[in-house]
Amino acid sequence: MPLTFGSEPVRVRVPATSANLGPGFDAFGLALTLHDEVEARVTGADGTRVAVSGEGAGELPTGEDHLVVRAMRATFDALGGQPGGLDVRCDNRIPQARGMGSSSAAIVAGVLLARALVDDGDRLLDVAAVLRLAAELEGHPDNVAPCLLGGFTIAWMGAGGTADDSGAEGAPGADSRVSDGAEPAHAVRLAVAPHLRPTVYVPAVQGLTSAARAALPATVPHADAARNAGRAALLVHALTTDPGLLLTATEDRLHQGYRAAGMPESAALLTSLRTAGVAAVISGAGPSVLALTEPPADFGPGMGWTVKSLSIDGTGAQVVGGKLGHAERDPVAAGRKS
Repeated sequence: MPLTFGSEPVRVRVPATSANLGPGFDAFGLALTLHDEVEARVTGADGTRVAVSGEGAGELPTGEDHLVVRAMRATFDALGGQPGGLDVRCDNRIPQARGMGSSSAAIVAGVLLARALVDDGDRLLDVAAVLRLAAELEGHPDNVAPCLLGGFTIAWMGAGGTADDSGAEGAPGADSRVSDGAEPAHAVRLAVAPHLRPTVYVPAVQGLTSAARAALPATVPHADAARNAGRAALLVHALTTDPGLLLTATEDRLHQGYRAAGMPESAALLTSLRTAGVAAVISGAGPSVLALTEPPADFGPGMGWTVKSLSIDGTGAQVVGGKLGHAERDPVAAGRKS
């Protein structure tokens, strides 16, 4: 059957995210209370128009090349049809190319907008498929998982399988799985310990994920890998149960040191924060720096940094309008069979 598109505009709100969190390279992610809002509607005429305000205004594409639109088109293809025209409006607050998940936010927004604009789209593309498609478009799931699900997430790529029905409804052990395709994205969401108040230090300069990845070696010493495995396991406990362990738990030997030469100001700030006893990490591929514990009252990052005091976004992406009231009403149990 041909797709039927809704006539009313749909709006989505997506959070910034920070990936890696030190030792959890390409696996851990955290959703933060800084949001982009994107509205889209299907128009009667062919052609796409994108209006951007806030971060990226005057720099980002305003047509089919915009990442939100590319994600929407990929989602419409997955659903089985394309509308003619699109009118998209982006109000961006997430800094672009700073290691805060701006591209993942655009992708998740696009996937959810397209799904919401198609009648019965939530049945045709469940949240497990949303996670898989968003991860395919981004190339990895560590940012798209917390953006979609909220909170603290552990994401991975693995062989296809069926959803795990062993946990109770809403239990932290339930996960977002898909049952087809090679190497689909999976994710679990865990509740973060109360009163965690992240601080993000955002530099004026941008960074490139490709450049940050190019700085990584093909192999690392076994001792470093073993140490990171232990720290990553400890970080799960620290974030969910005992924040007093965060300084030790955020130690990393897999990526931050190798990337330091490409972002010397960020590396210097990271060292200063950790020397002051603050559990700080490079946010994603950088160059922003994330502090998971409160800096001293007299700590200053120096010139050229914007300081954002945030909270954990425990909800994740939300869709308002159309036929969907929320991107995922039970994100912890996403992918479970009914």
